[in-house]
Amino acid sequence: MSEYIEHDSHGVSVGLVEKKFFTFAEPPHKMILESGEKLGPVTIAYETCGKLNRDKSNAILIPHALSGDSHMAGYYSEDDKKPGWWDIMVGPGKGIDTNKYFVICSNILGSCMGSTGPGSINPVSSDNIKPYGVDFPVVTIGDIVRAQKALLDSLGIDKILSVIGGSIGGMQVLEWSVAYPEMVVSAIPLATTTRHSALSIAFNEVARQSIMADPNWNNGDYYSGEKPDLGLALARMIGHITYLSDESMRQKFGRRLQDKGDFSFNFDVDFEVESYLHYQGTKFVERFDANSFLYITKAADYYDLEKQHGDGFAVKAFSKCKAKFLVVSFTSDWLYPTYQSKAMVQAMKKNNIDVSFCEIEADCGHDAFLLPNERLSTMISGFLERVYGEVGQL
Repeated sequence: MSEYIEHDSHGVSVGLVEKKFFTFAEPPHKMILESGEKLGPVTIAYETCGKLNRDKSNAILIPHALSGDSHMAGYYSEDDKKPGWWDIMVGPGKGIDTNKYFVICSNILGSCMGSTGPGSINPVSSDNIKPYGVDFPVVTIGDIVRAQKALLDSLGIDKILSVIGGSIGGMQVLEWSVAYPEMVVSAIPLATTTRHSALSIAFNEVARQSIMADPNWNNGDYYSGEKPDLGLALARMIGHITYLSDESMRQKFGRRLQDKGDFSFNFDVDFEVESYLHYQGTKFVERFDANSFLYITKAADYYDLEKQHGDGFAVKAFSKCKAKFLVVSFTSDWLYPTYQSKAMVQAMKKNNIDVSFCEIEADCGHDAFLLPNERLSTMISGFLERVYGEVGQL
């Protein structure tokens, strides 16, 4: 880790960071998944910021959302212009203060950013060079969290000061709190839910079908040829609509035309919002794997905290929790609306869990937790200070 770097457009950063790799479940051992399938070896890519204190009591885990990765903050080189995806929140003096905390972010199992996923080489392939493709077993949020647990075990961390994440990352936060209650001191689930609504599942399925309808998908076996770029770009366009809101799209685009004075009266891109979605789709294709998109969205759709941990009841599921909670929703998030956060808070309160809840006024939709928000940053900082103080470290 280098000294802090000053970037005019981003402020103080944690500096240079390095992607590291941890491999477990190596032969003859394998990771047993919730489906009963076995997987191994398993590699998890991860990055850290800050320093672990002597008694290892200042560790914070940040699970990422669908298209994220381990690169949460900082830069890979002095010339790097793009910081990690949550650089606004993670760093010295920021909401998650790396002067105080040791912060870990790992690329989730099934992804394509360094961790084992469908694009990884299948060790049982005949020539030992062929990727898994759809031979990769279906993974769940529970499997993803257990892989993270193996990583933390390797780092000698048996207590997590806080697990913090939004969206699918928030599902992982909830899973951590119920699966490993003795290990999690506090949890901050942002813009998330205990289980997908029919609407969320529907959007994910349309996105998946967009990929699978692309002839280049070839039943997941496309790594040696043309990739299903059109299908993946369309899937991203569909998903991106759900991350925004009516008001944010009105403010950004309205009905403004793209580089023209009038309609073209054909099927070219006329409106600015159309151009924006095309751009998002194209940019996504350059960095993400279509099969990973399929697997991660399916893992999110399968997640059901009530069913998996509480026989269908949220109150019973949260009865195992020992963590203190800060639950945050956003007014314009129609993908995971506030009523879903309120339902989990109510279940927590019935278990006498120490829980704080805040609905933040924001017009930018589901993605609000990723954007600069002084109130959110201050809230997270204050919550962490309280929790850290209670474990006797401040």
